Amino acid sequence: MTVEFSLAPELARDCIELADWPLCKVLLMNDSQYPWFILVPRKANLKEIIDLSESEQVLLMQESAKLSRLLKKVLNPDKLNVAALGNMVPQLHIHHIARYKTDVAWPAPVWGKYPAVPYSEEQLARLKAYF
Repeated sequence: MTVEFSLAPELARDCIELADWPLCKVLLMNDSQYPWFILVPRKANLKEIIDLSESEQVLLMQESAKLSRLLKKVLNPDKLNVAALGNMVPQLHIHHIARYKTDVAWPAPVWGKYPAVPYSEEQLARLKAYF
């Protein structure tokens, strides 16, 4: 019996789905204080990058680079934070956060710093246009 991919409940609750790329689902954290995107490989039971095949690892890095280049070009951040953490949500996912020296949490990490401020429909429409 094959286990189907499903998005971790925390990611489904906190994020907006933007696109499906060849390997990953592209998500947007619903917090307009930080342009915060997440790549989630659409494979069941993954916790670590090394749980992917070698070819899938390469594809993940290519998709991460694609997203990073897009964020750099479109959003022009002061710094891109890219990380695969999993202490709270064990499902493999890669954070891509565009950081600015003017954002409310700079230079501290964004996790739990301030309550989320959801995107407006207009803000979402602008971001979705790139995907």
